[in-house]
Amino acid sequence: MAEPLPLEVAATLNALRTGSDPLSSALRAQLPYAGVVRRCGCGCATVDVAVDQTAVPPAPAHGNPAADAWYAEPEDAGVMVFTKDGYLSLLEIYSASSEPISTWREPPSVER
Repeated sequence: MAEPLPLEVAATLNALRTGSDPLSSALRAQLPYAGVVRRCGCGCATVDVAVDQTAVPPAPAHGNPAADAWYAEPEDAGVMVFTKDGYLSLLEIYSASSEPISTWREPPSVER
């Protein structure tokens, strides 16, 4: 059973797909029907996401990651959005340092 998307996860997903293109529009439309099904075991903030596929259509065909960006602070951190079969499936936060990023950053700090 999926738990609701935390606000900071939904805000990050929304911030990464702000365009009016069909892919961005489709992925944003999935947010109200998405939930967290698993959290990463390493202690980072990465989450596996599931979407109620009966409530919203899949996004048009595209490559993965569907979005990626570096954070302005810390400089060595980034975030990627992955999909499976056109549906949101993973929001991964990563760091080039040895310390995992354990909390989501504010979306406005994301650099494209």
